[in-house]
Amino acid sequence: MNKKKGSTYFFEYFQIFIGIVLTSLGLKAFLLPNGFLDGGVTGIALLVRTQVDINMSYLLLIFSIPFLILGYFTVSKRIVIKSIISILGLAIFIHVENFQTITNDKLLISIFGGILVGSGIGITIRNGAVLDGSEILGIYLNDKFGISIGKIVLFFNLILFSVTAFVVSVEVALYSVLTYIIAAKVTDTVIEGFEDFIGVTIVSKEHGLIKKAILEELGVGLTIYKGATSGFGNKGVVEDLDIIHSVVNRIDIRKMYRIVQEIDTKAFIVEFDVNSVKGGVLRHYIDKKKNKKINSVHTSTH
Repeated sequence: MNKKKGSTYFFEYFQIFIGIVLTSLGLKAFLLPNGFLDGGVTGIALLVRTQVDINMSYLLLIFSIPFLILGYFTVSKRIVIKSIISILGLAIFIHVENFQTITNDKLLISIFGGILVGSGIGITIRNGAVLDGSEILGIYLNDKFGISIGKIVLFFNLILFSVTAFVVSVEVALYSVLTYIIAAKVTDTVIEGFEDFIGVTIVSKEHGLIKKAILEELGVGLTIYKGATSGFGNKGVVEDLDIIHSVVNRIDIRKMYRIVQEIDTKAFIVEFDVNSVKGGVLRHYIDKKKNKKINSVHTSTH
């Protein structure tokens, strides 16, 4: 089991590394040499870089610190640690690599710069980390005021691009908006919606162990349906089983599958999209104390 978990972690960090490379390529080969911006913290660093002669990697680290501190008090420690590693990796890679400028065509710069940055950010988020602190700000304000993460990030970037139009030029601001739109769309395509929730129904003979592992490792709420399940497994035997139902953020769905598979490889899992989530402890994943065991489980009879 430990060997399997180790290989899974290696695969996750390898994908994060690919995300860092793609983001760095988009920044150094397209956006940075031409003074174009992306959104979020990366956009702030790029904007400041157009006004002062400071290395981009240093600016990225400096402007990420407040958001990582905010993340320490809002999102899980696991996400914060992986995000620190990811942002440090991106800063180092930007500092040491030397990608050549590929094109001077402004439209191509916006399109392909946005595609590369969006792909890199999406891959990183899909593996449980962020490369841009504005998503952490979005999670925090979403939890406090119920405003969607997408709207928060959009408002954040509208301010950024308005400042760009005033400080640099309207043309650069407009091309930067195009870059951001493309990057955001590609990011959504890669991760299928950062703020989406996924419903999961699990049927397994090892329901007790799975329930305990999900509570302790993910810290999300569970609903347990009591009842007989007919035709479970290949034998078609009627057995009394607890049916586990939970809702998790899409960023944690891979870990949910890993937890279940490590306990029961034959578990029956149904995944479905959830359009809206209200109340309960379904948001517990953003609590930095998530590792604390939850003793209460909502149960119902089916």
